[in-house]
Amino acid sequence: MQVVIGRIGRAHGIRGELNVDIRTDEPDRRFAPGSSVVCGPRTLTVASARHHGGRLVVAFKEIPDRTAAEQLHGTVLEAVIDPEDTPDDPDEFYDHQLVGLEVRSGDDVVGTVTGLVHLPYQDTLTVDVDGREVFVPFVTELVPVVDIAGGFVTVADVAGLLDPDQAENAASDLAGD
Repeated sequence: MQVVIGRIGRAHGIRGELNVDIRTDEPDRRFAPGSSVVCGPRTLTVASARHHGGRLVVAFKEIPDRTAAEQLHGTVLEAVIDPEDTPDDPDEFYDHQLVGLEVRSGDDVVGTVTGLVHLPYQDTLTVDVDGREVFVPFVTELVPVVDIAGGFVTVADVAGLLDPDQAENAASDLAGD
């Protein structure tokens, strides 16, 4: 099983180093020298990793120069994990742990988590609500409860979050229409 751990940004310098946007709470573990990552169809070995200017700069043994590094811009990096593994932080979850969970709002079951979209600044849950695909920002304010053992997540009761028609009606009500 693979989990997303980063996305390759711009090349750094001329020796094949890359800026990596971190998508894991375990960067020291995932980008430790000698560890392997999946980068598209290939596996890369971390040669070194360091923080520079608020970014993680990583060199891979298989990427010898800037030209090779530039070809990887935008590529998602993944780590291979045992499906039974869980993150060390109890507030972190792997995608496969979330997919299939019931989505509750209050006491009602309103949908099912069908996936996770990894965006540059936050993750977003993909939820099936009565056959419609709805995107819910995966932030504590909107998803305050994640109960893997119980098989559900709780989504805040915010007008329009799960039903776009509700958002339009709420906006009309605020505008005095």
